[in-house]
Parts: sequence; structure tokens; C-alpha cells
Amino acid sequence: MVRRIEVSGAGGVRLAAWEFTDPPKAGAGREGARGPGVLLLHGLLGRAAHWAETARWLSTRYRAVALDQRGHGRSQKPAEGPFGRSTYVDDAEAAVEQLGLAPVTLIGHAMGALTAWQLAARRPDLVRALVICDMRASALGAASQREWAEWFRSWPVPFATLADVRKWFGEDDPTLERPNPPRGDFFAEVMAERSDGWRPAFSCRQMLKVRDSWVYDAHWEELALVECPTLVVRGLDGELGRAEAQEMVRVLPRGQYAEVVDAGHLVHYDQPDGWRRAVEPFLASVLPV
Repeated sequence: MVRRIEVSGAGGVRLAAWEFTDPPKAGAGREGARGPGVLLLHGLLGRAAHWAETARWLSTRYRAVALDQRGHGRSQKPAEGPFGRSTYVDDAEAAVEQLGLAPVTLIGHAMGALTAWQLAARRPDLVRALVICDMRASALGAASQREWAEWFRSWPVPFATLADVRKWFGEDDPTLERPNPPRGDFFAEVMAERSDGWRPAFSCRQMLKVRDSWVYDAHWEELALVECPTLVVRGLDGELGRAEAQEMVRVLPRGQYAEVVDAGHLVHYDQPDGWRRAVEPFLASVLPV
């Protein structure tokens, strides 16, 4: 089961949160029948539904909630934002407080991981533990932003069918080194049917604006301020290299490291079993049972 809950984010922006409500196992928590709170934060272009498989196994032991961040999914997409870093952190903080999840475990992918560790640095009182999935602490720079703009322009929109979406993002996208069917499924979930075919449910202009707010900066100082136990997870073929991931673990006061074989950037989505094997023992070690 899943239920939608509306959250009021920064500036009153309406955010959609999705609570997975499978009953916890007997004795699975001293913090009420639903167990300790876990908030799942997707990456840029993603949506809360991408966490569905993770949230289902989490919900047997914890209170698992996934958030559609502003500009994504069913949350509000304000025409002019704001889309700055502090706004996304404010939104996540509001979700934790309004949903009564504190002290929360934050699990974030890519941009969502950055939001998670920035919130953990700002409000250590709210955050019990943290999982960072395939997000770099180093600045990516102007070239990376130009590449993203060019990539958006290469999309052959509108797509006639969802099968075309899956084929292009899973096979035909020139940025792919080899076919990746789960990637095609991932992007099929963020398309909406219009009168002329299937187009992104988000604004590519807004997504570039969101990315512009963090891509030029390094985030090592905030990482060093994270006091809670933190697991850094990377896919062997993802965007976070092993050397940088291990340096992130070193900088974190209580960092741990895990990697998932045969996984790309979408670690939790394209290798869900490997992702679970990496994350579940960490959660069992840091959350009450």
C-alpha cells in the first residue's frame, strides 16, 4: 500500500510525499507501530516512485516515505522557482518535521543525496543516519552543465509511444556506452502523455536551473559537518569514482563505504538486489530494532 500526503515546502510550495504503509514486523521498533522514520530523496529528473522497490522492503521494518521534490513528480513546479540549494534543503527539512519523521534516516540518490547531507550538516538534531548514493562532492563545472544542455536538446521529443521512450533512453541515447534497459524504464516513468505524444513531466529549463545551483561548487566542507553514521554507495559504472567515494568516507566523521557491481548511476533502480545487500546491513546497525 502507498498513500499520498501533501507537505508544505519552502514558500508554501506544495510537495507530494508518498508513504509506504506495509505493517512492520513484530518488535520492529520502539518508536511506535511504524518504526523509525526513513525519508527517500530522488535525484535530478527523478520522482518518488523510483524508490518504490526500496520503500517496500524498508516498510517492513521502518516508516518509509519518499518525497517528490519541487519541480518533479506530483509536486508543484513553480514557474520561476526558487530552485536554489537552500530551498531544496528547506523543503526536505519541512517534510521531516511535518511528517514527524525525526530523528530521520535520509537516503538520497545523486542530487537527493546532496540535499540529504546538506540537511544533516545543518540540522544534526533531525538526522539519525544517512545513505549517499552516487553523488560527487567535487565541483562538476561549466563543461558538465553545457553537456547537460546539449543532452536535453538531443532528446527526440515528442516520443510517439512509451516503447519509444524506453528504446531511446535504454539503447539509442548517444551518451550510452552500452544498452541499459532499466534506464529506459526509469525515463518512461517521468514522461507524460500530451496531445502530440510523450514528453517529460518536468521542465528541462527548470532542471538546468536546479542543476545550476550546485554544479559549480564543491561540497566537501558540508560533508565534513555530517555527524551521523553515513554510508557512501557507488555503482562500479556510476558517476562517483572509487577514489572520490573513499575520500568522502575519509572526510565524513562516521563514514562507511559500499559498492554495487554491475550498477551504473541509477544504482538502486538498475541493481535493486545489490543495492539492498549494500544498504540493509548498514541500516540494521544504526537503527533501533
